[in-house]
Amino acid sequence: MNTAVAIQQEANVPFAGFDYPARETEVNTLLSQLDHYRRQSAWLAMVNKLHARLARATDLGGMLEAYSVWLMPRVEHDLLAFRSADGSREHIICSSHGPVRRKIIRAAKVMLNREPADAAAPCLKMGDFFGCRWQLDLPAESGVLMVMRRGGGIDEPGVDLLARTMEILAEPLQRALEYETLFEQARRDSLTGLANRRVFDERIEAIMEASRRYGHSLTLLSMDLDCFKQLNDSQGHAEGDRALVRIAATLSSMVRTSDLLVRMGGDEFLLVLPDSDAEAAKKLAERIQQAVKGLGFGAEERHQLGISIGIAPWRRQTLQEWLHLADEALYEAKSADSSWVCFDNGDI
Repeated sequence: MNTAVAIQQEANVPFAGFDYPARETEVNTLLSQLDHYRRQSAWLAMVNKLHARLARATDLGGMLEAYSVWLMPRVEHDLLAFRSADGSREHIICSSHGPVRRKIIRAAKVMLNREPADAAAPCLKMGDFFGCRWQLDLPAESGVLMVMRRGGGIDEPGVDLLARTMEILAEPLQRALEYETLFEQARRDSLTGLANRRVFDERIEAIMEASRRYGHSLTLLSMDLDCFKQLNDSQGHAEGDRALVRIAATLSSMVRTSDLLVRMGGDEFLLVLPDSDAEAAKKLAERIQQAVKGLGFGAEERHQLGISIGIAPWRRQTLQEWLHLADEALYEAKSADSSWVCFDNGDI
């Protein structure tokens, strides 16, 4: 056999002990594992960015805003919304404007109450709007979170990404809801549920500035119950508390959502009336007095309470001067037994 033929035959003989199919399988397995680790690392990097954004938010609006900003490069959307199971809390973030914004928000309010046909594919369609809706069973307050877009649905990878982030969102959302509950409790009178003095201090300067800027009238009512101490002494503090709750509810039913009704402490209340002049305030004061007079308290509801009211239109005074004017009007109303007195600048 010549040398060339021998070399050719040797080249065609596999190396002893080398298994090509097994080696190929091992390489494919290794590449698959590497791809898995790569995708897992990319996912962890995204999750870390999401956690970092959520950690900086405290309230529900801030939490949803942080999630929306993180989500936008990954899943394009026009609206993000959360509604608690009892409907007491609802927050909507929408990037659209004008008529489109109004339409998508209306659609969102409907779709938040609509169950998807398939829980495994939680997508809904309403006109030109598409949404994905998830039920979040949080420890203290369950709710629904929904992502919406206009003009096209969310593809399968996007839906999968949203589903995976729902578990991540649960704890921060729970924290945000607890924060809002505590914040709201700190701003509400524990007995009557009315806004407290903190809310008055927070809002009154902005109300005064809006009146100054737009030239709108603004009036303050300072109110104090008559004969409340006698009710407490004769019927007990429990009946006194019940009277405050009922009177607060009566006052609440008579004011507008734009008004600011505050329990300042004890049996004292303040009512700020934007876009209301002295004449409108006088008419409301008369109605309030009639409503309170019609309430009965104590044994067999025979005990009646009155309410004295001092009225002070705002004439660009400082806040302290305005409050003093209202207090002076209230003092005169109680002293003169005239139920209500209105002090304008011309009356001083």
